Amino acid sequence: MKSFNFQNIILCFSLLMSMNLIAQETNIMIRAKAKDAKFIGSSIGGAKILVKDAVTGEILSEGVTTGSTGNTDKIMKQDWKRNQPLSEDNTAGFKAILEIDKPVFVTVEAYAPINKRQAMVLSSTQLWVIPGKDITGDGVVLEFPGFVVDILSPQTHERLAASDEVEIKANVVLMCGCPVTKDGIWDANQYEVKAMITNEKENSVELKLDQTDKSSTFSATTNLEKGLYEVLIYAYDPVTGNTGVDKTNIIVN
Repeated sequence: MKSFNFQNIILCFSLLMSMNLIAQETNIMIRAKAKDAKFIGSSIGGAKILVKDAVTGEILSEGVTTGSTGNTDKIMKQDWKRNQPLSEDNTAGFKAILEIDKPVFVTVEAYAPINKRQAMVLSSTQLWVIPGKDITGDGVVLEFPGFVVDILSPQTHERLAASDEVEIKANVVLMCGCPVTKDGIWDANQYEVKAMITNEKENSVELKLDQTDKSSTFSATTNLEKGLYEVLIYAYDPVTGNTGVDKTNIIVN
C-alpha cells in the first residue's frame, strides 16, 4: 500500500512537471521604422525579420513586415505622448509567433528595405520573451536611418559620346519610401544631393543635383571626356544625419 502511494506521488509530480513544460504560444509584434519618417511596409517591399535564440542562433520565427506606412499626421505632425501608440491596425509590422516553455533571450534582426539592396541596412535588438506574455501594440520598433537612392541616368555600362551632354539623374526617398518634395514634410531644400564622377585615373568631379518638377527626382547635366567612369550619387540630411548612396559605371567614347 505504501509502495502504491509512493508511486502515485511520483506519477503526480511527473505530470505536474510535464504540464509546466508545455510550450505556450507567445506573440511579438515587430515593426521597422525609417528615421525621421514612417514605417517600412508593403509599398517598398517591407523589412525581413528574423527572431533568433540569442545563445544558440536558432531561428524561432521569420517573416516580412506588411501593411501601410502609417498615419502621417500622427507620426510626423503631432506631439508624441508616453504610452501613446504610433501604429494603427493597418500599420506595417510582422507578428512573430513563438512556441516556448520557458523564458528565452532573443535577438531580433531586421533588414530593410529588403528589395533595395544598395540601401538595405541591418537594425537589431535583444530582449527576454516570457511564455504567454505577448508584446503587442507598437511592439518592438527598430529604427532605420538613411535614404534609398536609385540612379535613373546614366544606365549601367551605358556608352555615351564625348560630344553629348550627360544627364545625371536619381530618385531619392526615405527608407519607408516617403517622397522628397520642395517645402514638403521631407523637404528637398534641406537635403544635399550630389554626384561624384570618377574616371579610371582617379580624377574626380562633384556635381550638385537639383530637384526636378517630379517629386523625389534630382538631376543635373555635364560633359565628360573619353574614358571609363564611376558615377556615385549620394543624399545627405545635415539635420538628421540620414545618408544614402547608389553607384554605376559608364563608358564615354
